[in-house]
Amino acid sequence: MKTPHSSALARALAWALAFLAATTRFAAAQPAADPLPSWNDGSAKLAIENFVAKTTTAGSPDFVPPAERIATFDQDGTLWVEQPMYAQLVYCLSRVPAAVAAKPELKDVEPFKTVLSGDRAAIAKLSFPDLEKIADVTLSGMTTEQFQAEVSQWLATARDPRWQRPYPDLTYLPMQEVLRYLRANGYTTYIVTGSGQDFVRIYAEQTYGVPPEQVVGTIGGTKFGYDQSGQPILTKLPDVLLNDDKTGKPEGIHLMIGRRPVAAFGNSTGDRQMLEYTKAGPGARLAMLVMHDDATREYAYGPAQGLPDTKIGVFTQSLYDEATKDGWIVISMKNDWKRIFTFEP
Repeated sequence: MKTPHSSALARALAWALAFLAATTRFAAAQPAADPLPSWNDGSAKLAIENFVAKTTTAGSPDFVPPAERIATFDQDGTLWVEQPMYAQLVYCLSRVPAAVAAKPELKDVEPFKTVLSGDRAAIAKLSFPDLEKIADVTLSGMTTEQFQAEVSQWLATARDPRWQRPYPDLTYLPMQEVLRYLRANGYTTYIVTGSGQDFVRIYAEQTYGVPPEQVVGTIGGTKFGYDQSGQPILTKLPDVLLNDDKTGKPEGIHLMIGRRPVAAFGNSTGDRQMLEYTKAGPGARLAMLVMHDDATREYAYGPAQGLPDTKIGVFTQSLYDEATKDGWIVISMKNDWKRIFTFEP
């Protein structure tokens, strides 16, 4: 026997079920949020989306188990601005006065004398061996904790000369979206960079969401010892244990990761071997190169495709030809990216 109370309950239940069905249909009708909103529709964006879909969908012939979903990213020129000078090199030059104060005998010794002069034109002409001498002095001789404090202070105060913003602000929004998109689909993202491993580890997690243990860079030596109070310390040495550039990148990947990447992103000849190593593996592979061809919003340099030549982030025509021949995707900064930086209007 139905009662007024039970009838009211039945009507309420029916209404609730109808509402649930309606909201479910509404949700299903809504398009999925674009995981790469700063990318223009085109072959580069589609390649990323298709790669993620086929490597993460169970039953797909290209399915990659979660433990094997490794993606590696060069940093300078791939994740953030590298012109007109690598950020770590800017840091090293900024530390010369302090280094000379600690070692006054360097005051009249080149290349330190030139850096202290403040002559930008002369500094720009310093040779690679000169820059190596500066790096050796400014990146060693302190404890790892002192180094971290010095770099953190510099990052908080230094400003890029063009945009007058902190260097971590100069990360590429489209690549940040790729990092997040891959991680959301079970990929582990690694930075594989020619910059110093200790240097990049200080800001990688806050800037890119990549923790220190997932940064592979040029590795300097350290020496264990004790401070004056008897506490154990590590002191940074000028020795280079791994030069994580060119052939050093796949060597560093094997040493530090132990798995061949299934996706790799770079922007220069220094990344060529990392992309070759990645693409040579079985199954679906994604190899992408960022081409800097937007002088208005960022910089334009190559010399591939007739772009201006440069000493930093060199992208040769032979690299471009190899990418075309072997199925790598070349990302046009000008054509593929709607926005480059978060501070763009």
